[in-house]
Amino acid sequence: MRLFLVAASLAWFGIGCLAGHAEPRAHRQKIAAIPHSSSFALAGDIAKEPIGWGQICATHPEDCDVGKLPPESIALTKENWATLNRINSLVNDTIEQVSDLEHYGMIEWWAYPDDGKGDCEDLQLLKRRMLMQSGMPRQALMMTVVRDNHDEGHAILLVRTDHGDLVLDSRTSTIKPWRMTGYKYIKRQSQEDPNIWVYFGDESDSLVTSSAPN
Repeated sequence: MRLFLVAASLAWFGIGCLAGHAEPRAHRQKIAAIPHSSSFALAGDIAKEPIGWGQICATHPEDCDVGKLPPESIALTKENWATLNRINSLVNDTIEQVSDLEHYGMIEWWAYPDDGKGDCEDLQLLKRRMLMQSGMPRQALMMTVVRDNHDEGHAILLVRTDHGDLVLDSRTSTIKPWRMTGYKYIKRQSQEDPNIWVYFGDESDSLVTSSAPN
């Protein structure tokens, strides 16, 4: 009974992602050109944080014991675009994607894939950490919960740039504007505070301007 309730809860909050597999390296295209324009995902009401974020806070308090910072975006220079593509591909190529049930014997468990295995949110956590280590601002790197094309829970990394919001995904090493994934967006981290999660706001696109809305 308890297992059923946990599974139902995960399904409701959209975080019970299934293990995915990035496309084979041989089938990938060359790095795409820098997007000329995209749009920003507007923030809605405050949302309940995923169960997994609480797990990360318990095992890696340094990720959560942080102060609030003003929103910031990444300048999509050639160097930063190359870094985003390099880290996205490196993690997808290196980490063996397995489900939490297979890996940990639990339906949902967020963790860094330090043993070389993980599922969607684990890969995105690693990308987020590596991008911050490369000098990119924390406020521009938002863990995000979506529903995929099969209405299954999935986690991606939403990256706020001065060209709009882009998606790093464990299922592909092609970085796409957030509107081009086909996913249904549920909730994401706030830019100011990673411990605050927000639902996605108005479904209408917000055209790229000189300042990005939170």
